[in-house]
Amino acid sequence: MTKIALEADHLSFDGIAHGFFGRAGGVSPAPFDSLNISTSQGDSPENVTQNLRIIAKELGTDPTRFGLLKQVHSIDVVTFDGKADWSNRPNADGMVSNVPGTAIGIQTADCGPVLFCDPDNKVIGACHAGWKGAVGGIVHRTLDAMEAIGANRHKIHAVLGPCIHPENYEVGDEFKQNVLHDWPELEGHFPYPPGATKPHFDLPGTIMHQLESAHLHTAVNLNICTYANNETYFSHRKATHLGAKTGRQLSAIAIL
Repeated sequence: MTKIALEADHLSFDGIAHGFFGRAGGVSPAPFDSLNISTSQGDSPENVTQNLRIIAKELGTDPTRFGLLKQVHSIDVVTFDGKADWSNRPNADGMVSNVPGTAIGIQTADCGPVLFCDPDNKVIGACHAGWKGAVGGIVHRTLDAMEAIGANRHKIHAVLGPCIHPENYEVGDEFKQNVLHDWPELEGHFPYPPGATKPHFDLPGTIMHQLESAHLHTAVNLNICTYANNETYFSHRKATHLGAKTGRQLSAIAIL
């Protein structure tokens, strides 16, 4: 794989390819420059398809075997059978597979992308953890789905990729109260950074809490903030603050 994707040592195994892709390496013009993989903000379908093909090539898989989702901030997880249809994607926020030669991917622009693999049993997983998914249980749902197709939870390695960090994620009192009404155990994930007058939400901390409570082999946070590193990664919140449009990046994993 070339340098257009960030790789994590904890997912680097024989027979497994992965990458946390950012802005670089694609064909889309500004403000989607350049490896945008979503048409939701106005980029052309032709550009997005070409960018997805570039990513598939980097992973060493065929685009027709590259599973993608229509993400809806749910806690639903689907099992990929190896037959991709990018024009008719399942509504879900997690995907798993044990089919050799397949790849699966998650798109984000501040939410948390988590990639999983059990290298011994050759089972992979990926989930999109925005705040709803993170507090609702998308991580555990994805792990359950991996186990259902042959993974051993204690052999699973998980890596949280670039996402927005709490210092840049102001949410306000109503958001905090609504979350704590259903999940009071998350009280500690609403910090007040220096100078803040409203609570912020610790999305990566919440996701890592879920991962660490699952008793996996490894759970690692790459500790990269999309908002603070907007030149490298798409950030929806940063673009909103600038009054601009932005693209979406892909985090993907494959069984070769």
